Amino acid sequence: MRHALSTLILFSASTLALMSTAPTSFAADEPKSATQVDPYDQSKVPLEVEPPADFKGKRILLIAGRPSHGPGDHEFFAGCAILQNLLKQTPGVWPIMARDGWPKNEKLFDTADTVVFYMDGRGGHPAVQGDRLDRLQKLMDKGVGWVNLHYAVDYEPRHGERVVSWMGGYYDPRTSINPHWDADIRSLPNHPISHGVKPFTIRDEWYYNMHWIGDVTDVKDAKNVTPILQAVPPDNTRGTPDAKKYPGRLETMAWAYERKDGGRGFGFTGGHFHRNWADENFRRVVVNAILWTAKAEVPEGGAKVDFDPADLNINLDRKGKGEFKPILPPGKK
Repeated sequence: MRHALSTLILFSASTLALMSTAPTSFAADEPKSATQVDPYDQSKVPLEVEPPADFKGKRILLIAGRPSHGPGDHEFFAGCAILQNLLKQTPGVWPIMARDGWPKNEKLFDTADTVVFYMDGRGGHPAVQGDRLDRLQKLMDKGVGWVNLHYAVDYEPRHGERVVSWMGGYYDPRTSINPHWDADIRSLPNHPISHGVKPFTIRDEWYYNMHWIGDVTDVKDAKNVTPILQAVPPDNTRGTPDAKKYPGRLETMAWAYERKDGGRGFGFTGGHFHRNWADENFRRVVVNAILWTAKAEVPEGGAKVDFDPADLNINLDRKGKGEFKPILPPGKK
């Protein structure tokens, strides 16, 4: 994958002064700035914790990939920790987080209502190793939900041929493209995943020109696929010969899929920049989608996604590619 090794981060004057003396502390204007916090300490995140025996709600299995890319990019562990906290805000939902691409307790799959993969993809995708796709196929046959975030939507064609039946589309390295651009999402469909989500514009590594189920080139012809986030990318980002065929086309960066087995899938190509979790619409569309794939009711106003921006600066991966710099949410100066 073609990614930058570091993310563009905005700093206040007070933040820059703070970094010169204590590069691992929070920015001075963030809620948790008074406390010296190790941003790489992940020990407080509960992992593989099952609900009480009498729990009757929905179980969400969140699987974070191993460290990838530079600081502030592909923060899979910290991103899943944020999603875990967001999902806890919906009554009757129990998120269970696993790390390093696959749960240590594989029995967690057997009771999951939906599984969420946020990790590196293609040949290194944890889900395609060994006989894991066969293991996951049994879940799909039971109608378990399937969610792939960012790089996790990227599969080699030999694996994508199966996954496309779970998710309705996937990133095909032969034809799809992965540029950084500002997606201006001007409208949203009438769908539970869109509840409470307003049009928004945000910069990310938004993939597009997906491989759709039925081998169709236009998502409108992909049966049972509903585009959720769409925008028109700059034509100079159409970097594959196939993508160049469609100048000016409205492209799909997130979509919902209703499977023949009754299960539901969701693909979301954003999530490269960790700072984007600070955007309420960005958070809500992902949380709504996870709930929808688990067949939980999505409130008319959308899922509750209250968020402390200081959480962008904790549970990070120690990547050895530059010292930590506090990440500020979009719009913070």
